[in-house]
Amino acid sequence: MTEPLRKRILYVENGIGYGGAIICLRHLLRNLDRNKFEPMIITGLGDQQYREIATEAIWKHIPDRRLDVVSMKRGLGAAKWPNALPGLRWLINQLLSRLDDLINFLPAFAQTVWTTIRFKPDLIHVNNEPLCNRAAILAGKLLGVPVIAHVRGDQQGSMLMHLFFKLPDYFIAVSRWVSDSIGRLGVPAEKRTYIYDGIELHKLNMAADGQAFRRQHQIPAEAFVVGLVGMLIPWKGQMLFIEAAKQLLDEMPDAIFALVGGTPEECRAYEAELRKIVAQPGLKGRVVFTGHVGDMAAVYNGLDVVVSASTSPEPLGVMVMEAMTLARALIAPDHGGAVEVIENGRTGLLFKPGSTRDLAEKIRTLYRDSDLRKAIGQSARDYALRTFSMAEHVRQIEGVYKRLLKMP
Repeated sequence: MTEPLRKRILYVENGIGYGGAIICLRHLLRNLDRNKFEPMIITGLGDQQYREIATEAIWKHIPDRRLDVVSMKRGLGAAKWPNALPGLRWLINQLLSRLDDLINFLPAFAQTVWTTIRFKPDLIHVNNEPLCNRAAILAGKLLGVPVIAHVRGDQQGSMLMHLFFKLPDYFIAVSRWVSDSIGRLGVPAEKRTYIYDGIELHKLNMAADGQAFRRQHQIPAEAFVVGLVGMLIPWKGQMLFIEAAKQLLDEMPDAIFALVGGTPEECRAYEAELRKIVAQPGLKGRVVFTGHVGDMAAVYNGLDVVVSASTSPEPLGVMVMEAMTLARALIAPDHGGAVEVIENGRTGLLFKPGSTRDLAEKIRTLYRDSDLRKAIGQSARDYALRTFSMAEHVRQIEGVYKRLLKMP
């Protein structure tokens, strides 16, 4: 009897840097049933971390940002000289958009179409919201290949962004909150679902050497370390975190505040601004930048408290799942996807979004009460082991594939 042919899935990842989205996609690739599915992945970025994907699946780098128009538009937004003439700012923005189309989008679209023709996928799975994956979505429409959009953030944006939400055949949201936001754009319930990202729990080493992490970054072994984990992007809340730290320096003399995460190229100016602030008297030596860290288990084990301080509602960050799995006491803002998995006072502490005072108070609470830290950490781990199983995540994702492809 002839074995049934595997269904080919083309994954496309066009995030702004190596963060939670691509990490979760790699977890999925490693655990996908290769007897039923054959994956290929396209990424818009191609540095060393992305090149490692070639050991897990067929991988191709198709640059989607040959020219950094995003930074150019950000610089234009901060400049005052375009106000000199009515309509000048609008005109320059239009010119930059067309430049983006010509230099970034069209080459990426052409290469994506050609790659799709050659790979002959049965399904295209884009790993972010539709607009940043428009080349892959349009390629799917052009070639008659169904498209799934894996949406990971709040759906507020331009009319063009909203227009692209009409094109995918199905949506997977990373939390109920994200799914609801897609629904407000007019996507019917039958075209969407939410599936929590999965964690390869067996690879998160509970015994990882947290002291090695501290030694690497010159953090005293006896320090009380509070860490914000996430790429250095303004909405991740590093500025809010630093302002909260300022309120605690005197009463927590043994505390070190760590900013854990790399910086996308377009946010280098933001990192420079943060470094300038923490070099001021009082803060100097109390805030540590680690850059990207590969062994996240050692990071979490080296932190006494983990903080998510996103100023905009976040879908459900990988760091939340990892911190909970590794039994860390977690503080997060009371909005977005975190609210779905954090029971305030039991599996974590929630603070008023945007409030440095409330964030400082929650850090203070955990600093003073070690028993509460331990209890929250253990409850969080118990919850995470039940909720973020990689096997369950893959089972649900494959279920979506089977329904769309009418597989048995």
